[in-house]
Amino acid sequence: MKTPDAQRPQSGSDILRTALRRNIGAMAGGTVLMGLYQAGETAFPIALGLIVEHTMQGERSLGALAASIGVLAVIITTVSLSWRFGMRILQKANTTEAHRWRVKVADCGLQPVARDVDLKSGEVLTIATEDADQTADIIEVVPLLISSLVAVLVAAVALGLADLRLGLLVIAGTALILSILSVMSKRIGSSTREQQARVARAGAKVADLITGLRPLHGFGGNHAAFRSYRKVSTEAKQQAVTVAVANGAYAGTAMALNAALAAAVTLTAGWLAFDGRITIGELVMAVGLAQFIMEPLKMFSDMPKYVMMARASAERMALVLVAPPVTTPGPERPAAGGDLDLDCVRYGALRALKFQVPAGEFVAVAAYQPRAAADLAAVLSAKVPPEAYEGVVRVSGQEIADLSIEAVRAHMLVNPYDAEIFAGTLRTNIDPSGTSGTVDEAVAASMLTDVVALHREGLDYAVRDRGANLSGGQRQRLSLARALAADADVLVLHDPTTAVDAVTEQLIARNIAELRRGRTTLVITSSPALLDAADRVLVLDDGVVTAEDTHRNLLATDEAYCLAVAR
Repeated sequence: MKTPDAQRPQSGSDILRTALRRNIGAMAGGTVLMGLYQAGETAFPIALGLIVEHTMQGERSLGALAASIGVLAVIITTVSLSWRFGMRILQKANTTEAHRWRVKVADCGLQPVARDVDLKSGEVLTIATEDADQTADIIEVVPLLISSLVAVLVAAVALGLADLRLGLLVIAGTALILSILSVMSKRIGSSTREQQARVARAGAKVADLITGLRPLHGFGGNHAAFRSYRKVSTEAKQQAVTVAVANGAYAGTAMALNAALAAAVTLTAGWLAFDGRITIGELVMAVGLAQFIMEPLKMFSDMPKYVMMARASAERMALVLVAPPVTTPGPERPAAGGDLDLDCVRYGALRALKFQVPAGEFVAVAAYQPRAAADLAAVLSAKVPPEAYEGVVRVSGQEIADLSIEAVRAHMLVNPYDAEIFAGTLRTNIDPSGTSGTVDEAVAASMLTDVVALHREGLDYAVRDRGANLSGGQRQRLSLARALAADADVLVLHDPTTAVDAVTEQLIARNIAELRRGRTTLVITSSPALLDAADRVLVLDDGVVTAEDTHRNLLATDEAYCLAVAR
């Protein structure tokens, strides 16, 4: 049995081959139907030429007229239905394939500890959306390329039957057009690859700005950050202009070459008719084909550009999908319930940090330095691989290094202070999987009941992306409700109440203690209400635990603690 990594594509070419192989059935059906469409389009001027030819020969009966109308009706019906159903098949396959690659990229992006990807979240988001869509376009490109070739060949054969020179002119002209455009498409591919990279960097900068906008305003760094974004945005715009110029030159050249070929066929047919080498009916057919062949030629000439764009996007997806593992997670799963144990952990601002949270206890950590609190949350959330820090973290007596990432996250939930709010409803944000049985209790405990009561839809109230239609306190309580509804065996909360008022904070602290009674809970906070609700408080100063007691005892005996947490 292959490991998941062995089954991953190794390059952009592998991604394209996988996409084609996975959709071979849909592509075959789409190719047949689009081939019928192009053949029908090409057959229309051929039929008109034959009708004119028979008319010129004196066959002018009502029966011949009815037969001609019937033939044209069959051709038109074939063109309409084959296009409709052919594109339906191909676009469904395209959309499905794009979704598959989005899921794969998102899967890697959601496991940063398992993959060494030198890309920011905004860049990964761009790859999972635009690049996945452009890569999946190969599903439509190949059938359209083949169907366009069918149209060109049918036209060449029909013209060749009238006069060999006309058929050879179409074939030679098409080959020349493709040769010229294939050279131009390579430049478009390299320019597009660079544009996608710059757009992704701009997207990453936007994501960073949105996340850190409040602290940036706090110390006056917002203007420098905006100038930095303006720089990367301008670079992306300039590259987009370069790509647009290249695309415009490509489209203009393709149109000019196609028009030149159509004109050459028309003029040659006119000369042959004037010279008496082809009949009037064949001239009508040739002129009609010269006009109709413009569409398949345009489609045919556009394909190299789309192939290069799909290849460039596939190569960018490969950056994420083939990134080497930072660490190899273990296969074990922790026992239900259990405790949390940190043994001499050194990472960032943490210096030989050592403490234990027994199963079922509610412990608060008062970190005097915000950096130490952030580093502790990062280690516990498995965002930092075990190899990146000294010491050991144990969950239910088992080292995190021996556990799979999925097992760690299923057993221990670390809810960050800046947790994302998704577009959807209050309910889907609280219970994304729809399997929680404690949604109502979580809503009540997080004091989100007033938000629910404000809206007629209740929990089905629509939430915009990033919670744009909610206040900061409402977003924070919604995030807390999600963490509580997960009902994890071990719950770690990092500053869950910094955006709520003191009265609400007091109620939330009591509710968390009540709802989590008998479950292991660790809160990293400086909130007096949460510290008071905890069974005991660990004081984290300069990366180590310097004191341990209840909140009230520490207030009475530790002046530094009193100054740090009293409000």
